[in-house]
Parts: sequence; C-alpha cells; structure tokens
Amino acid sequence: MNPVLEAILGNRTAAWVLLFLQCYGEGHAMRIAKTFGFGLNMTQRQLKRLEEEGVLVSHLVGNIRVFTFNERNPSVRNLRAFLEAELKLLPNDEVQLYFRQRLRPRQSAKALVSHG
Repeated sequence: MNPVLEAILGNRTAAWVLLFLQCYGEGHAMRIAKTFGFGLNMTQRQLKRLEEEGVLVSHLVGNIRVFTFNERNPSVRNLRAFLEAELKLLPNDEVQLYFRQRLRPRQSAKALVSHG
C-alpha cells in the first residue's frame, strides 16, 4: 500500500475499502473486512463515513447493505480514475492476494486442474 494513498484518503482502511470497490464494483462490509483481515466494525465505520460524505451509496439486498460508488457525484469520477491508476501500481503479490477473488461458482462438471 502506498503511504501517500493512505494520507490522501485518511487512513489505511478507507484506502483498501475504496480500492476494493474500484476493483469489484460493489461490496458489503463482511466481504471487505474478510478480504483484508479488518474488523467488521472498523470497515462498517469507514463505509458509513464515505456514504455520509457522498462518495458511496448503498442499497439493501435482503438484509445485506451493498455499497457502490456514487456516480452522481462528479468528484467520484476523478477519484475512480485515480484509484484505477493506483490499482495498476500495486505489487503483483497484493493484487493476487486481494483483487483476484472468484466471483462466480465453478461449473459443476469442470475438471480440476493443478498448476504447479
């Protein structure tokens, strides 16, 4: 994580939350917290703060609050371009660890392939 990014966004948790949302498009607090090993309460506080400031918007899916970027805020477009550039600068090991999660289930008849 780039220390400048942390300084600009306020803290490490906010930086990772925004990078997560930039990569995946949406997310809920538990998934974000588990991805980075953060406490759920700390993640929820950051999501709530960013929503109150107009950076994020949320909606309920069942009983889960899902967060996305607020595309109606013109500053968010610039922020997303900045975050996309920062994602490209992350070390490959961090990208593989945090930003390459499977989003769809495996096909049931697909054979397992071992690499290595």
